[in-house]
Amino acid sequence: MTVENLVSVASALADPTRARMLVALMDQRVWRTARDLAQVAGVAASTATGHLNHLVDLGILLERRRGRYRDVRLAGPHVAEVIEAVAALGNRPDAPVRGLREASIKAALARGRTCYDHLAGMLGIAITDALVRSRLLTHESLTLTAEGEAWLSEALGSPFQPGRRQPSRACLDWTERRPHLAGAAGAHISTVFHERQWVRPTGSSRAVLVTPTGNDALRRLFGGKISTVG
Repeated sequence: MTVENLVSVASALADPTRARMLVALMDQRVWRTARDLAQVAGVAASTATGHLNHLVDLGILLERRRGRYRDVRLAGPHVAEVIEAVAALGNRPDAPVRGLREASIKAALARGRTCYDHLAGMLGIAITDALVRSRLLTHESLTLTAEGEAWLSEALGSPFQPGRRQPSRACLDWTERRPHLAGAAGAHISTVFHERQWVRPTGSSRAVLVTPTGNDALRRLFGGKISTVG
């Protein structure tokens, strides 16, 4: 690690326009256009392009060209982990909520959301706690137990194949201020929940809502070991 590298990345994250763009890209591996991100950040398209170029140059974003256009996304789960962890640092109070719509979005994000490719908010924490109570994860480091690795395939009915990725890790939740499950296990759970429509996106933010089928699935998977969300 070099001081220069730390300063350049910290400076990139500290800019409010770039920060808004990065938070928008915390959706589940979504590609977004420069125009989309300009609207999110409230800047002109030309201004957004300059910020995106800087983030691509630093390796924080990846770009995909489509003729005259390009899409961008986070460079990987390691970038999402940094953004989530940095957002949870410090003790500054939240900015005042301006209007009912903003209050609704904030509440929805706190209940449940995607954190790049895994579930976060009260929903992510509730699932993590239930896995710990079931001894499928260790309490301290959220390491998968042997039973937990088998459960991910057997109980969810979908093969768990972490590949070269870290099987499980803790990701600091910026609304709950405590770790939720990430890594290959967190991504696997999120994928299954989305594919089976146990959760669905709500509105235009990263918020997700547990469906009635999802509530049934949570009760079947965890019984009384999971707390109510929503």
